[in-house]
Amino acid sequence: VEEPSSLTVTSDVRYRLPAWNPPCGLTESLELLCFLVFVVDVSVKSYLIGWKEFWKNKWLMAYILTLIVSLADWIVSLSFFCKESVRIRRILRPFFLLQNSSMMKKTLKSINSTLPEMARWVIAQKTSFHRMDNQQDKEWVVYFRNLPDSLTSLLVLLTTANNPDVMIPAYSKNRAYSIFFILFTVLGNLFLMNLLTAIIYNQFRGYLLKSVQSSLFRRRLGIRAAFEVLSSLKETPASSLKMYSCDQLSAAQFQKLFEELDKDAIKQHPPSPEYQSHFMQKMQFAFGHPYFGYLGNVVALANIISICVVLVLDADKQPSERDDFFLGAINCFFILYYLLEMLLKILAMGLKRYLSYPSNRFDGLLTVILLVSALLAYTFLGLRPEFMGLLSLWDMVRLVNMLIVFRFLRIIPNMKFMALVVTTLLDLVKNLRAFAGILVVIHGELCSHQPVISCSAANTTHDNVTLQCGTYEQLEYWPNNFDDFAAAVVTLWDVMVVNNWQVFLDAFSRYSSPWAKVYFVAWWLISSVIWVNLFVALLLENFIHKWDRRCQRESLSGIEYQRTVELMFRDVLEEPTEEELMEKLHQHPHLQLCR
Repeated sequence: VEEPSSLTVTSDVRYRLPAWNPPCGLTESLELLCFLVFVVDVSVKSYLIGWKEFWKNKWLMAYILTLIVSLADWIVSLSFFCKESVRIRRILRPFFLLQNSSMMKKTLKSINSTLPEMARWVIAQKTSFHRMDNQQDKEWVVYFRNLPDSLTSLLVLLTTANNPDVMIPAYSKNRAYSIFFILFTVLGNLFLMNLLTAIIYNQFRGYLLKSVQSSLFRRRLGIRAAFEVLSSLKETPASSLKMYSCDQLSAAQFQKLFEELDKDAIKQHPPSPEYQSHFMQKMQFAFGHPYFGYLGNVVALANIISICVVLVLDADKQPSERDDFFLGAINCFFILYYLLEMLLKILAMGLKRYLSYPSNRFDGLLTVILLVSALLAYTFLGLRPEFMGLLSLWDMVRLVNMLIVFRFLRIIPNMKFMALVVTTLLDLVKNLRAFAGILVVIHGELCSHQPVISCSAANTTHDNVTLQCGTYEQLEYWPNNFDDFAAAVVTLWDVMVVNNWQVFLDAFSRYSSPWAKVYFVAWWLISSVIWVNLFVALLLENFIHKWDRRCQRESLSGIEYQRTVELMFRDVLEEPTEEELMEKLHQHPHLQLCR
């Protein structure tokens, strides 16, 4: 929101209207409130751990330093009436997100530990680039006119983004040149890049495992310390460490108690209504049976097929030539069936039990949306012919009907393999938020607010009919810029996908500086090579772990409370011994335990 604001319809420099920028002091006031919250947070943390431990905690010291610099920059910003050209605190903002997540800290430390291995690989690749750039020919002037351009072209070829464009000039002269590019792609993309993935993940997994093992030890130590302190108290309440049998709890039982408390409460579905009528009992049995749900899946599949058939038949017809009556009849049939299915399930299960299942809530919501859309189409559009040019009678219902595709996804729980895939994806979304957080932090650090490609440049090149094919100007990539934060995020995302990212390398090096290539290559290494490869590797490991548990005939629903990163390392984690725990406790300066 702050200047330069992202509140415009488009980021295209040719069509973008002047953005609304908040008055000076508005965003700064909100920022001051955030700073006050951070000051309270760091003060409480520093007080709780003590002065001696504070000097050992690098994260807290960095926290305070970041706050001091940010507050100083905030004061400078107000003194210039928010017209300063550079705001240092913008670069520091992602730190506040990073320092509040212990898992993100562990992830960052693990990634940092893998950088030496990656550096060796990059040096090896650079050496190979020097060896391969020996051909000099006028035909290659576009891609290999000097060493920096040669390195850039081969680096982009490593991602196959400029293949076969980079090969065509030489290949058109002699087909034997194709051997060089094929070998480079096979060795670089298929072997070296995948080997890099293996190296990165092997190193990362080792450091992450070490961190998780350390966390497990601290957790066990804290539980054992609580047990020892409660056991040593002279005036211990009778119910604190005693079971109902009046026997003293052991340390193992005390730890087991905490493990049970960690488990998520198993959600109990409300009971079904009890009908006295024999006929109603039969109705309840029939419509509460799983086969009735299977019938709904078949009907949903038939609905999808009918939608596809109608869309194909009407694809080449004008709106005035389409037979809306046939589509309307189909829609009415399926909507009435979905409504009847929902009512019968509510009758069999009861409203509370029906709503306790997410799949039923999803089906019910879709049914209500379809019903309301059909009624609106009948009453509003049907009685107002002047709207026919904007939206035909059944276009709105047809669009909503596409949601039935998602309704058909309810068959996933009935397919064990698909259920395994879905639970793996959900686990990653829930428990690997640290990786998404790291990407957000990096995005925030690298998003610049300085305009690089101006509107005047766009207008000048727009009238030029001799634009070189495949350039930033010819492809009209004008919306991809760094004029505001939102546009910068999208631009970095496009580079991370590496499709046509050589266009960005060329354009921003021409409009700003040749050093822009270093910026984009660094972003590619961090996001695409390191982050994406780690995410894919963890996705595979999580899936393999669940597949192994499935082969052991363990219920997936029975381990819902264990959906954490630690679960993937559960088989290799070592429980600390009794001697290790007690030795560490006796060394603690604030615990006085009898030996």
